Formats: sequence, structure tokens, C-alpha cells
Amino acid sequence: MVNILKRLRHDTAGATAVEYGLIVSLIVIAILGALMGVADTNTRVWDEVETRSVDAMTN
Repeated sequence: MVNILKRLRHDTAGATAVEYGLIVSLIVIAILGALMGVADTNTRVWDEVETRSVDAMTN
């Protein structure tokens, strides 16, 4: 049991996996933030298209 605990104490493979997980989570957060900004702009563009289409059809 003591040998297992000694090996676990010196094992750094888990730390690397955690670091990669944190990096990936930060990238995902950045992508979500960018997509939210694009979504707002895209919604406004299509609202304008709808408004102009309705105006063109009624005049």
C-alpha cells in the first residue's frame, strides 16, 4: 500500500490531463462568446431582411 501511495505522489500524468482540460474549457468559453456576438448580428440582419421584404410586398 505504501508503494502505491509513493508512486501516486510522483505521478504527474494526471496533472497534464487537468491542464489540457482547463485549456480546452477556456477555448470553448471563447468560442461561445464569439458565437453569441455573431448570433446577435445575424439576428439583426435577418430582422432587417424581413422588414424590407414585407415593405416591398405591401407597397
